[in-house]
Amino acid sequence: MKSYLKKAYCINEDFRIYAAITTDIVKYAQECFNLWPSSCEALGRVLTIGAIMSCTYKNNDFINIKVNTTGPLGKIVVEGNDGNVRGFVENPGVFLVNNDGTLNITKAIESGDIQVIKDLHLREPFVSSSGIIKGDITNDFTYYFTKSEQIPSSVGLQVSFGEDDKVKSAGGFLIQVMPGAKEESIKTLEENLKNLKPITKMIDEGYEAEDIINEISKGDYKILETKELNYKCNCSKERFERGLMTLKEDDLEDILNTDHKCEITCNFCNKKYVFDEDDLKNIILKIKK
Repeated sequence: MKSYLKKAYCINEDFRIYAAITTDIVKYAQECFNLWPSSCEALGRVLTIGAIMSCTYKNNDFINIKVNTTGPLGKIVVEGNDGNVRGFVENPGVFLVNNDGTLNITKAIESGDIQVIKDLHLREPFVSSSGIIKGDITNDFTYYFTKSEQIPSSVGLQVSFGEDDKVKSAGGFLIQVMPGAKEESIKTLEENLKNLKPITKMIDEGYEAEDIINEISKGDYKILETKELNYKCNCSKERFERGLMTLKEDDLEDILNTDHKCEITCNFCNKKYVFDEDDLKNIILKIKK
């Protein structure tokens, strides 16, 4: 199933909800970086909330999410724009489990903070942050929205794996309280969430995004938008060439004379770009001009 999102009002239109199925996106990330389960679950959750958040802004707005952990995962970075996301985790080879065999994502994360940079095409990008309070990404982003964006919210994010440790399903939701929401509606939502089946279980059972919204709202919802979600990296050889042109001419001459080529790997998609002798000579000529 292609990754996508549905946006709706629900429960007396007192809440705005985004429900996303991101299985394809997380599968791609796992294959791209050869992610072990704990690394994959953590990055998958951040990719999912990043994809959702990118759909809460205007089409040309851009977000950058950094989850700085003190655990073995290191740093998680996700960028998003209009439903397109890309990301990486600093250590792709983390696999920690609890005594019952379930993944231990909190030990992989431990503590740290979340930083979100939003380029809304104003004079300066908007930067907000909050601490990691649970180490499970899900509750940490619930806390982030309430503390840093002043929007009472509920977040659900999950990734499940098959017996081969490959991604089986992934998805999530973001529920935001609308101004003036009635107390009765809030109590109804809280009760509904208490009895909600795990997101990945619903996806494995064939639920679509609208079915998840239906479960959360018990049928009281109005779909506003459907949005395709993609893992999309905008790297190119031209972009990396511009980066090489920021180096000193002597450093490029040293690379040319010593290695005769330069190989650069994109952090976000693992694609390799090779600059051979002719490429390096042309770059040096451009710098001299």
